[in-house]
Amino acid sequence: MSAIPPPRFGRFEVVDILGRGAMGVVYRARDSALGRTVAIKTIALAGDSKERDTHEARFMQEARAAGSLSHPAIVTIYDVGREGDVAFIAMELIEGRDLRDLIRELGLTPARAMAIGAAVAEGLAAAHERGIVHRDVKPGNIMVLDDHRVKIMDFGIAHMHEPMVKTQTGVLLGSPQYMSPEQIVGQAVDYRTDIFSLGLVLYEMLTGAKAFEGQDIPELMFKVANLPATPPSHIAPDVPAVVDFIIARALKKRAEERYASAADMARDLRAAMGEAGMAEEAAIERQLAPTVPDAGAGPVPLAREEPLELRPSPRFDSSAGLARLAVLPAQPEDTVSRAGWTVQMKREPRRVDGPRVAVVLALVLATVAAIAMVVV
Repeated sequence: MSAIPPPRFGRFEVVDILGRGAMGVVYRARDSALGRTVAIKTIALAGDSKERDTHEARFMQEARAAGSLSHPAIVTIYDVGREGDVAFIAMELIEGRDLRDLIRELGLTPARAMAIGAAVAEGLAAAHERGIVHRDVKPGNIMVLDDHRVKIMDFGIAHMHEPMVKTQTGVLLGSPQYMSPEQIVGQAVDYRTDIFSLGLVLYEMLTGAKAFEGQDIPELMFKVANLPATPPSHIAPDVPAVVDFIIARALKKRAEERYASAADMARDLRAAMGEAGMAEEAAIERQLAPTVPDAGAGPVPLAREEPLELRPSPRFDSSAGLARLAVLPAQPEDTVSRAGWTVQMKREPRRVDGPRVAVVLALVLATVAAIAMVVV
């Protein structure tokens, strides 16, 4: 591809270069027909003429499908076309930062991470309803605008221009750290692969770490396909425990065990945001609290003021155990201490063993009768 930008792509007049990536160059351009500013993303069509034609046909088909989507969380595609050996997409110009930079440079609170995750899930749900699967959900394909709105990029076409990763068994297309187990092993994928990838993105937003990492691609692939991820709250204590369950469900190895839809995942995230907000407020209060208590201020109250519930152990037979404990004396002077515990119990009344008393009484009477006969 020439280093000098072409003067136009179809009806779009190039203004300047916005950026460069593995797939090609992104331009700022002006739509001469409608008078609006757009972004032009280009993709080089490699190979012989037949391969280029096949690649272009597939590209056009999927780009048009993505262009049929209309959702606040999905970038709008205006047009597609080809100039020489370069295919292009004219799309909505986004002013913001990609999620990859936000995670790396700023970090995200649990509530904001969950809000972003819910917005992405809602966008995915809208696409899935139309039979379109993204197949490459990752932080680099999610833009966060200055007003905190979220836009999913490269919808439905991302898998066509990803760099190839060579493995011991062949060539793998995509980003292995954000791929589902079925993608890793080369199986057919559906909308549930996007749910798994979103779970990985949400995990990274909450913890700042990737759910699965390896020394090389085979080790990473093995972990994604076989090993569970560490719960996010074990890495970031401010993450509510309920989020562990949301992510665990999204990251199920078997697709049928994940969320039935991205909309269900979005609802759970929205419902859990209140708990995340309370956890953040508690964390702020802990940071503002004095580290050394004032000696004259009296005892420091316990952090947990509600009654502590002691749950029964399945190894403890409560019926037999409590019956044995019931023999402890109850009077103050009879108080018994055992390993620091002081227990006062009602004294159990003695029970008379009737048969035993009758036997003893019979023996006494027989003895008296025998003595009387000797005396006579």
